[in-house]
Amino acid sequence: MKFDDTMLQKLEKLSMLKIEEGKREEMVEELEKIVGFVEILGELDTEGLDPSFSTLEGGTPMREDIPHEDPQVREIILKNAPDSKDDYFVVPNIIE
Repeated sequence: MKFDDTMLQKLEKLSMLKIEEGKREEMVEELEKIVGFVEILGELDTEGLDPSFSTLEGGTPMREDIPHEDPQVREIILKNAPDSKDDYFVVPNIIE
């Protein structure tokens, strides 16, 4: 996949990030490398491989799923949020 400034502008808008003018060309090159690597991974033959493969003997250790609710946690998190209303975060609209 070929990246250009138009694609970079779209990614900036979607991610709500601003890339400095001096770093735009470097960013395009880095994105092309990343996508190129992912395309190489797509060529790997994964037929017959177990998707749940784990290097841990016996699989992933599980823990008891016990719900824990501490009302102070919610208050602390919302207190540090830039804006909140009725126990929810208030964020700017990103979809036009």
